[in-house]
Amino acid sequence: MADPDDRDLGDPSRRTYLAEERTLLAWWRSGLAALAVALAVGRLLPALLNDENTTGFVALGAGFVVVGVALIAMSAVGYRSVEHALAEGRFRSMPAAATWLITGALLVLAAGTLILLVIEW
Repeated sequence: MADPDDRDLGDPSRRTYLAEERTLLAWWRSGLAALAVALAVGRLLPALLNDENTTGFVALGAGFVVVGVALIAMSAVGYRSVEHALAEGRFRSMPAAATWLITGALLVLAAGTLILLVIEW
């Protein structure tokens, strides 16, 4: 029986490319989740609260749509740039500005949702 340390696991770059594909799928899932939250905040919450004034909920829902679309678009751009970097033997991390922009947008939308729920409850 072969020792597990003696197995040939193939070229390590193959695993790196596959990890990057999993990262792309995770970004897509995050974008789709933001779109689902947009639907819930913009349509479902006003209906559950029987609220006639849906302007705030629709605005927050639109904000979540923008974040969801940005996440999906950024996933494609990030995937391609990391793929090129890997092909050249380099490493490319996500720009800090993108991290802070998405984090800030999500925090603002979360706070807005919380405030709107407290006011409307």
